[in-house]
Amino acid sequence: MATPAPARPSLDVGRIARDTLATMVVSVAIFAPFIGLVTVQNMEHQLILETRWHLLAAFVATIVVVRILLTVFVWNRPKKTKKKAAETTGGALAVAKRWSTPFFIGLLAVYPMVILGALGAGGSIKWIDNFGIQILIYIMLGWGLNIVVGLAGLLDLGYVAFYAVGAYSYALLAKNFGLSFWVLLPLAGILASFWGIILGFPVLRLRGDYLAIVTLAFGEIIRLVLINWVDFSGGYAGISGIPRPTLLGIPFNASDSGFAATFGLDFSPIHRTIFLYYVILALSLLTAWVTIRLRHMPIGRAWEALREDEIACRSLGINTTNTKLTAFATGAMFAGFAGSFFAARQGFISPESFTFMESAQILAIVVLGGMGSLSGVVIASVALVGGFELMREMDFLKLVFGPDFDPTQYRQLLFGLAMVVIMLWKPRGIISTREPTAFLKESKAVSGSLVKEGHG
Repeated sequence: MATPAPARPSLDVGRIARDTLATMVVSVAIFAPFIGLVTVQNMEHQLILETRWHLLAAFVATIVVVRILLTVFVWNRPKKTKKKAAETTGGALAVAKRWSTPFFIGLLAVYPMVILGALGAGGSIKWIDNFGIQILIYIMLGWGLNIVVGLAGLLDLGYVAFYAVGAYSYALLAKNFGLSFWVLLPLAGILASFWGIILGFPVLRLRGDYLAIVTLAFGEIIRLVLINWVDFSGGYAGISGIPRPTLLGIPFNASDSGFAATFGLDFSPIHRTIFLYYVILALSLLTAWVTIRLRHMPIGRAWEALREDEIACRSLGINTTNTKLTAFATGAMFAGFAGSFFAARQGFISPESFTFMESAQILAIVVLGGMGSLSGVVIASVALVGGFELMREMDFLKLVFGPDFDPTQYRQLLFGLAMVVIMLWKPRGIISTREPTAFLKESKAVSGSLVKEGHG
């Protein structure tokens, strides 16, 4: 016998009316000073106050309508029984888990071609470079830091130092010795990994806040060395004219031996952009594959044991010294790969590209996405990095806030607001569940609240 569908709860019109009135009052109180009032300069260079009540009314009306729709159609939905909800959720998660990874990899593979076909060679460079390559760089950096923070539980605030080591390693060796990108890419990762080990040795006995302070100091030391050692790094002037990567020795330029001439194409900068996109996509997928493989190996389980309880980890006979060093070295290696790619992509680097704010943004991506979660890092990178880039396209906001309004000036404000909202909504990050690497008979998701993360 079929189970009858649960009835939708009856609407409480009085409660909805009170909620709508409260929403309207709060919206007017918040937006009236920013949208309803504006100061303009008259012909006598005096500031006068003007009103824009129509815009304020439009904002308030939109908020009220959205609130009513959420109340009626989302928050008033009938509750499913626990058994039915578990069956529905389990089936949906199984299907999503099976097909999500191939789907998104395929989507990333065709993304440049779709954008190129839709916008043409001239209009697609920005979308492939700023929204494709830039986001993938931060995804790779987030996955590298996720090994240190999410898996091993070692709070690292100086991760950008390894990013800088990789970038300067490639720039100096390519300019001074003429080595190719493909030779220097693994070498930059090795050098960054070496510096990760150097950082790991002095901090083996430190945990928590003390470890964070030391790693923060290490990142600042690297940046100050790059600024003051002018003969080595060029100081604030940086390093320019960094050789660009080639495809099997074929450069992406307008010469007779360039990529376009070799394949009989009209020269366009989009060729190099698409090539760099697929290079960073391959490096990002390599990072994810290595992370997944390491997590299922004994070293990965040792990282997780170290994260949960270092004393219990020692009692199991695990060498915590080697475990910490391998976590620092592996995470630093991927940062070195990303740094060498960054230098090759930009053609110019300076210490200004490797400030503490870069470390903070990478750490925020890991925390907001859910420490220990690869998919969470992807979602957070797209939301933060892609959201910041989208602000460059929001010129329509000048119609609301005036012609002098620059949306990009509010990036850090929205960055902090996003962190507050996510932490209130999802204290353990967007992806707050974990799947154990070792299980008996059946793998079951574990709530993130049961996992100690970032306390190493």
